[in-house]
Amino acid sequence: MHCFGCRLAHQMEETNVVYEDDYITCILDIEPLNEGHTLILPKSHYKDLEEIDEATLSSIMKASVILSKAIKAIYQPDGITVIQNGGIFNDLDHYHMHVFPRYKEDGFGWVEPGHKSHNDLGQVKLKMREELDRIR
Repeated sequence: MHCFGCRLAHQMEETNVVYEDDYITCILDIEPLNEGHTLILPKSHYKDLEEIDEATLSSIMKASVILSKAIKAIYQPDGITVIQNGGIFNDLDHYHMHVFPRYKEDGFGWVEPGHKSHNDLGQVKLKMREELDRIR
């Protein structure tokens, strides 16, 4: 297996597995943003969200809920962040979702881009609806 994410999901690399089922493996992130930071990795190779089959998607979402409950019980955070990065922002070239505890002063945050869209929301809505009708 050439894909590092696949090797992690199949435990061919050293990992700290905290949960798994037939479709996914959940491992502790080796560079956690906060203690308890966990990655959800599909066992089948996918790079982006829209490639994933329904059974695996369901498993990913179920795991995100289970992990969130465990993290809340163990760490009593101020909140939970669930996030995934696609395209060129997917640094693993294998789909993965992050689930990690958040604290008010942890320094992690949403960085607003220097350039914001100033398009009319009505026009954006129209474009989105047209495309959603086309792909369904």
